[in-house]
Amino acid sequence: MIDDLPAGLRARRLADEDHVPVLAVLDTWWGGLKGKSGSTERALLLPRLYFQHFTTTSYVIESGDGELAAFLIGFLSQTEPATAYVHFVGVDPALHGQGVGRALYQAFFALARSYGRRYVHCITSPENSSSRAFHTRLGFTASAVQPDYDGPGLDRVTFSIDLSADSAALAPADRSPDS
Repeated sequence: MIDDLPAGLRARRLADEDHVPVLAVLDTWWGGLKGKSGSTERALLLPRLYFQHFTTTSYVIESGDGELAAFLIGFLSQTEPATAYVHFVGVDPALHGQGVGRALYQAFFALARSYGRRYVHCITSPENSSSRAFHTRLGFTASAVQPDYDGPGLDRVTFSIDLSADSAALAPADRSPDS
């Protein structure tokens, strides 16, 4: 399902029972970014409905003992037929730099292409410098900070990539650090 994972890791589709384990790692994996308000914000971005209704376009990566190692929650846009969207991605910090994030995105890009999607969009908070750098390395184009993008005080940086373009996203994994 996903190629180029480090030894001992396996990928599968997201499932309803992944909701609690994903929520449980958010604060640790994000290093407490933005404190208590950041913790609340991250949890609110991942309601159970994503784990119920976007399972065919989302992935979980686990270690051999079944521990959560990474996840990507994405979907195909209902309103823009050429677009897919990555809603939330997380990689265990112990696995950063091993190509896990890139492998997740490459799998999502392949899935998006298989449904005739040309563009993939995603967002991150301006404070998440590692996410911003990771997306840029993948070949995404970043916007300037979009004030109040997700509501008052919830600024975001938006990203877009054209899957038909010759970009870093289409190249084999280079084992760059993951976000």
